[in-house]
Order: sequence, then structure tokens, then C-alpha cells
Amino acid sequence: MSSNQTNNNLPAGSKVVLGFSGGLDTSYCVKYLTEEKGYEVHSVIVNTGGFSQEELQQIEQHAYRLGVKTHTTVDAVKSYYDSILKYLVFGNVLKNNTYPLSVSAERLSQALHIAEHAKALNAAAVVHGSTGAGNDQVRFDMIFHIMIPGVEIITPIRDLKLSREEEIAYLKSKGVDMNFEKAAYSINKGLWGTSVGGKETLNSKGILPEEAWPTQVTRNDAEEIKLHFEKGQLTAINDQQFDHPSDAIRHLQSIAGPFGIGRDIHVGDTIIGIKGRVGFEAAAPMLILKAHHALEKHVLTKWQLGWKDQLAQFYGNWLHEGQIMDPVMRDIEAYFESSQANVTGDVFIQLMPYRFQVIGIESAYDLMSSKFGKYGEMNNGWSGDDVRGFSKIFGNQTAIYHSVKDSAK
Repeated sequence: MSSNQTNNNLPAGSKVVLGFSGGLDTSYCVKYLTEEKGYEVHSVIVNTGGFSQEELQQIEQHAYRLGVKTHTTVDAVKSYYDSILKYLVFGNVLKNNTYPLSVSAERLSQALHIAEHAKALNAAAVVHGSTGAGNDQVRFDMIFHIMIPGVEIITPIRDLKLSREEEIAYLKSKGVDMNFEKAAYSINKGLWGTSVGGKETLNSKGILPEEAWPTQVTRNDAEEIKLHFEKGQLTAINDQQFDHPSDAIRHLQSIAGPFGIGRDIHVGDTIIGIKGRVGFEAAAPMLILKAHHALEKHVLTKWQLGWKDQLAQFYGNWLHEGQIMDPVMRDIEAYFESSQANVTGDVFIQLMPYRFQVIGIESAYDLMSSKFGKYGEMNNGWSGDDVRGFSKIFGNQTAIYHSVKDSAK
């Protein structure tokens, strides 16, 4: 183990809350903090849709075997959707026109719940297992500084600059029995998609092989589905109603995932200034975002769409960088919410292996209604003389500009 020390001097017996996943890094944190520091560790796992009940039970048992004082499981799936994902849908947010912010969004939900748990337990410190190389350390640190000021933040993996091999050797020396084999691909599953990292994503060229994708392609016959939105939220699929949009997302994933839809490689800018590549599969998010956008193009006005696009790009970037607590985010969310008043209707999509196609929409709020005329064919709301006058007035200032410019030569 590194001879460095973590940057904390809390007395032995101090109560600390650890955001726990059950993996190598957070398992190391439990042993290090309990046995080397003598702290009272309270672990908490925040489920944002990536764990089954069986997996959550196994993680709880693992936490207690490692030596935590208490372990808490927070079911955050619905609150995750209500506080974050809903607005990503309203904004049709795709980072760099590609990535639905699968992991970055869920990290913020997890950080918020961990902070609340630390506050409820009146902990002296909060702990996370982030390394010093990625985005998560900034997201967690920043939210903890805002939500629980004065509570110390401990990050053993980052502070001790530990290698994976050092962590494994330490845990083995403590008699910890767990799977130390590193999978060929790093997979992070959540309600809003699954990220996949491997040797192919470490460089600027390379695509993940078929076997690396968590959901294999088992459906090959084209299928049409119908998504129903109420005020911008997915509430039904093929006339099957759902109690909460998160349930609809899960059901849609089960339908579309086996088509291999929503697979891609995202190239992005990290908060700390370097670029990175990561694979992801997000069948349900991609279908929802594209279907929602198609419906909006029919029911919103030109400037509703235009301003929402601009706000959504900022919103997605700022959320990706961990700034969910900035009050400007509430302001943008208020605009998003207002814009969804008429985003109600059905969207029809054809699913095919590795791709999909939006066929069209049906909505009582469709501004393409034939009673106003048909584009390129006829109109019922104005005459040719009206257009002649409008065209002259609409270009009047530009005509004046060119007239003045020509006369001044």
C-alpha cells in the first residue's frame, strides 16, 4: 500500500458515511477506514435503476462482512426521474448530439442522496471511492460542499493514489473474499442507459465488439410501437398505461434493447479538461428523446423550439459538469415545464435491428392540421396578395440597407 496518507485527521470513532457500490474501490474504503483509521463507517447505496433486488441484497451482505456499522439502500429510481431525467426528456438533451448523459445524470442523483444520508446521521465526514482521473470526483465533491458544508470529504483512492493491484493486495491481506477478477469491459447500468468501457474506447479509433454489449441482439423482425406522451412525459406504450414514467422507460428498454438500438460511442470533454471515449447502449432513452422531439416539432411554435434548443444545450453541459444545484437550472426547468403544456399525443416508431425510424405522430395539438392548409400545395388562411405584401414588408429593412450601401458608392 502507498505510504501516503489521506488528507483527514478525524479522531478514531468518528462517524463517516460512505457511498458504497460493493466494487473494489468502495470495498477498500470500508477496510481502510475501519481498520486503519478506526472510523465508524455507515455505507449507503443509491439505486438509480442499475441493480436488481438480488444484487442489492448481495451488496448489503458484502458491506456488513467488510465491517460497516450500518448499511442503507435508497430506492432513488422515481426521484431520479422526477428531479433530473424528466428535464433531459423535455430538453431532448444529447451531449454532443450523441450521448443521453446516462452516467453523469445518475451520479448527481446519487451524490444528492448520499449528502442527505450524511446529514441525517450527523456524520463528521462523507466518503466516496472516486479516483483522481475522472468526472465523478468533481460531481461528488461539489455537491457535498454545497449540501453539507463543514462535513469533511474523504477520498482514500484518490488521496493514496492507489493502483488496482495495491487495493487487491490490501484486501487479500485482510482476508476479504470477493471477485478480484477485472472484467474485460467496465459496465455501469442505470435507468437512463448503460456505459461500456474497454480497450477499444481508450484510443481515438476502435469500436466495441458484439460480445461487449450487455444486451445482445435477439430480435430481427421489424416491429412497430406506439409511444404516448402526456405533457411531455411518456405514460403509455402500445396502449399499456404505466403508473410512473420510470416504469415505462424500463418496459421500453425490454422491448427495444434486444434490437441493438441505442448503441454508440461518445467522445466528450471531461470536467478536468481531457477528452475521453465511452461506449453506451441506451435503447429506451434514444427512442424517447427522438419520439418526444418529433412530437414537439408538430405541436410547438418555431421560437418555442428555437429557444428550447439553446437552453437545452447549456442545461445538458452544465448538468454533465455537476452543476445541478445552480439556481439557473431551476429557471431553465421552469421554461421546459411551461413548454410541455401541449406536448401530448402518440408517436409511431418502427424498430429494426440496430436502428429505428419515426413514422409520424397523432396529436390534437398538431399545428400541421390540414384545416390551415397543406405545405407546398394550398392554403386556407391567406391569399396571394397577402403574401406579396408580407414579403415586401418582411424584407424592407434589408432592402433599405442595400439601397443605402449602393447609393453611397
